[in-house]
Amino acid sequence: MYARDNESGANASQEQPTADQVNAAVDAFRMLSDATRLRLMWLLSHGEYDVGSLAETIAVARPLVSQHLAKLRLAGLVDTRRDGRRVVYRARDAHVRALIGEALFHADHEVSGIPRHD
Repeated sequence: MYARDNESGANASQEQPTADQVNAAVDAFRMLSDATRLRLMWLLSHGEYDVGSLAETIAVARPLVSQHLAKLRLAGLVDTRRDGRRVVYRARDAHVRALIGEALFHADHEVSGIPRHD
């Protein structure tokens, strides 16, 4: 959306993000700056899970997972649905899934030495 039009970084066709957009992005990044929440979001970007399955998969106590999920839900990063008596969680939408994927692809380049690319 805010792509650069030329090598100098000029962006003639797009307006800068609004203050509300920047604040929303900062809030999302703040939520993702916690390692447990990022691990949860990676899982939720690939499928639906209930609290117990998430806790077992990342080896974190169930109450802590519930607290993290509540924060992620309030931040608008996850959605829920009922499946009988269980509540299952998933990444909210394709934008959130792409954000998680790109962050971890970037991290993979940083830690593995894979050459950077545009």
